Amino acid sequence: MSDVAVQFLKRILAPVLALFAVMVGLGLLITKVLEKTWPFTVEDTVNRDFAANRESFGNVASFIFSTIGSTPVIIGVTAVVAIILRLTLKRWREPLFLCAGVIAQALIFFFTTLLIDRQRPEVAHMDNSPPTSSFPSGHTSAAVALYIGMAVVLVGLTNRTWLKTLCWLLVLVPVGVAVGRLYRGMHHPTDVTASFFNGIMCVWIMARAILDRSVQWTRSTLASRKVAAAH
Repeated sequence: MSDVAVQFLKRILAPVLALFAVMVGLGLLITKVLEKTWPFTVEDTVNRDFAANRESFGNVASFIFSTIGSTPVIIGVTAVVAIILRLTLKRWREPLFLCAGVIAQALIFFFTTLLIDRQRPEVAHMDNSPPTSSFPSGHTSAAVALYIGMAVVLVGLTNRTWLKTLCWLLVLVPVGVAVGRLYRGMHHPTDVTASFFNGIMCVWIMARAILDRSVQWTRSTLASRKVAAAH
């Protein structure tokens, strides 16, 4: 097996598979083991409170944030930002990191929904329900991976404290998406909480594998390191 393949298995595939196992475990714990245990027995009070107090501004705001986390928008924004990063920085690390984080969370989300069967909250739904489990929230997970991933990249490109703080405000986007999905009755609170975990962990995994400059992926660099070590 080549050194590049070993790096891929060690730094990307193994951690992603482990995260997938954890997500499935969390889903089973919430839906099969602790479903009749507090606070899981009362978590949908949040959804009912939102449903009982819906009004025009909240309807519009939740629609906007829900759209931001939708698959077409996530794909479009990821592609545009990745292209801009590539053309601006003249290197592949940052755009690959961003794309890899979004793709990883999507794969984990999709396969988790195949194994976890959870009905959506028992309130009026403001969106059409996709044919997937309520656990986890794909909108939230995707927004977390994309916008926190963008924040990580941008923070690494500036030395100014005020700019770093400004970049971290991107974290508010997935928060808005999560609240919007709860408001619109599409997910339970634990669905979006688990999605934050999924998205953040995917960003962390890809940052360690791709953004870390001490990690080399090219065959020539790996070969030169072996030669240097031999001497």
